[in-house]
Amino acid sequence: MADPILALRGVDKAFGPVQVLHGVDFELRPGEIHALIGENGAGKSTTMKIIAGFYDATAGETLWQGKPISFQSSDEAEALGIVMIHQEFNLAEHLGVDQNVFLGRELTRGWRLDHKAMRARTSELLERLECAVDPSAQVSQISVPSKQMVEIAKALSRDLRVLIMDEPTAVLTERDCEILFRQIERLRDEGVAILYTSHKLSEVKRVCDRVTVLRDGAMVRSEMVTDISEDEMAAAMVGRELSDLYPAKAVPQEEVMLEVEGLSVPGLIEDASLTLRRGEVLGIGGLVGSGRTELAEAIAGLRPRTGQVRLTGEALPAGEVRTAMERGLVYLTEDRKNAGLLLDKGARENLTLALLDRFGKVLIDRKAEEAALDRAIEAFAIRIPERDMPVGNLSGGNQQKLLLAKTLLSEPQVILIDEPTRGIDIGTKQQIYGLISRLAAEGHAIIVISSEMPELIGIVSRALVMHAGRVVGALEGDDVNEGAIVRLAMGLGESSREAVA
Repeated sequence: MADPILALRGVDKAFGPVQVLHGVDFELRPGEIHALIGENGAGKSTTMKIIAGFYDATAGETLWQGKPISFQSSDEAEALGIVMIHQEFNLAEHLGVDQNVFLGRELTRGWRLDHKAMRARTSELLERLECAVDPSAQVSQISVPSKQMVEIAKALSRDLRVLIMDEPTAVLTERDCEILFRQIERLRDEGVAILYTSHKLSEVKRVCDRVTVLRDGAMVRSEMVTDISEDEMAAAMVGRELSDLYPAKAVPQEEVMLEVEGLSVPGLIEDASLTLRRGEVLGIGGLVGSGRTELAEAIAGLRPRTGQVRLTGEALPAGEVRTAMERGLVYLTEDRKNAGLLLDKGARENLTLALLDRFGKVLIDRKAEEAALDRAIEAFAIRIPERDMPVGNLSGGNQQKLLLAKTLLSEPQVILIDEPTRGIDIGTKQQIYGLISRLAAEGHAIIVISSEMPELIGIVSRALVMHAGRVVGALEGDDVNEGAIVRLAMGLGESSREAVA
């Protein structure tokens, strides 16, 4: 086994009075894919950012090829070949794809920028990633999975020695994931040391050689992947067994809460229909780009539409989000960072923002807001080290629980939840699945959109599948299985339209 190219020894990290890492030892070896896993808030991101030169350790040391080193900035780390692909995109949306790939490292010809060379090199990188994006396209105009591929192309364009990947597949399709895995394995074979984080433990088993588990800022287990099961990984992460990840499935009542007939969104959705009953958890599956999110947004009033939407028997006007919320229908966005939360504001401001009129007509009742936050923290098990800290500093799981609390503050009857557990750990997933089950048992009607097949199969009693903007089938009971969902999602069959009801 090769000597470590980079290692942490006894590393602590504190932010003010809050200590987030406690004596972490960690090693990266050339030609090895090393997974770093743990719950949200366990210290993974902090560990990665210390390795990549974004943070200084409070105590302990970083070793580069066996010798102590201290990075003054991430640029110094990158100069040595240490590159980090962040979970949140680090792209200049107004620039082209090729300009992003070479931003800060532009190729020149004499005193002029060599746009032709940068475009050609970007094209080669995207071709390797099987990403059919025009190198000259503006980043703001390409899809979310394509943006992730651009981030990966940026990393591949460098002279890599250590590659740090933070949740690289969170927004990728299954096909894109397989392409990424092939590239990771190629880099490993070329001697690159790879640090890989993911909440998808099946990915860790699929692609990684070694796994280290962090819990509450301390390393609790480190093993070869062949010597540890997914269940053992999960138990090490959360400190308890997770034998019942999914609760018992909801049993729908007869009362119809939501009816959608012939809903269309120009260029995106065609003639979609569905019914949702009280106490039901209805899933919507399909590939990324199939129209799942657009359908939910149109129902919730976020997109113009034609067709009928009836809430408890009464027509719901198109394009009126406030009306939908006042009448008891809410939508929890898949994009919590850009559309769900104000990251530079505190939890109290985020929680009550959509319902400020309930907390005062002229002056805001801060005590009432604080009381609402107290209830949310308890009900949703939100971990906030400091109540006034920006929510952008919270872990992804705690951000998601805060977004759920914000969405449910209006006490809705119909809840549309888009990607309920994207980018969060297995322990928090279990909490959210339990919450969805409790909401259904209390009589709420819920639609769940998910790209994670086990999640969809595990929590819904009935599923609709979309392909190319159309609802192509409905599955119920034992028919909600991976084979049936994939077949419909790929456009290989269409079930009876009557089953949609």
